[in-house]
Amino acid sequence: MSTATDGRLVPRLRELLRRTEHAYAAGGERPLRGYLAAMTAFGVYTAGWAAVVKARGRPLPDRPAPWDVVLTSVATFRLSRLLSKASVTSPLRAPFTTFVGPQGPAELHEEAQSGDRRATVGELVTCPFCMSVWVASSLTAGQLLWPRATRTAMGALTALAGADALQLAYGALVDRTTGE
Repeated sequence: MSTATDGRLVPRLRELLRRTEHAYAAGGERPLRGYLAAMTAFGVYTAGWAAVVKARGRPLPDRPAPWDVVLTSVATFRLSRLLSKASVTSPLRAPFTTFVGPQGPAELHEEAQSGDRRATVGELVTCPFCMSVWVASSLTAGQLLWPRATRTAMGALTALAGADALQLAYGALVDRTTGE
């Protein structure tokens, strides 16, 4: 009887993962199982979007239009920061994070709670770089499924990013002219 059929494969894989996780962490804590779960979730999420796009028969463009790449980039930047750093979205992050203090205009510094699942989700929801992978995927799927609505939303997010830049520039100019 093979290992796969006698029920020992899963325990052996778990033990291999435990040893790999222990060796990789080098005495620290790295939630590799949580990261593996997050990668799996992202793969399932992306495959789900791809299946819906295919089922609807939406044609894929040969290549993205340069304007769409710019619009998606700026919208992804703004929405990722809004979700991962903004004060107003802290209730979404609170189950997985601990408040540390303010960090920049209308942004917070939060740290992931301990524990395998909470740590992984906490890292994801407080990291704008990590969040941007999910946001860019969602916006890309939105462009394929609901292009007009998605481009309108991305335009609003891009305008918000521009307004933020102008607010920061204006604040710096005021500080410079008043000597603060």
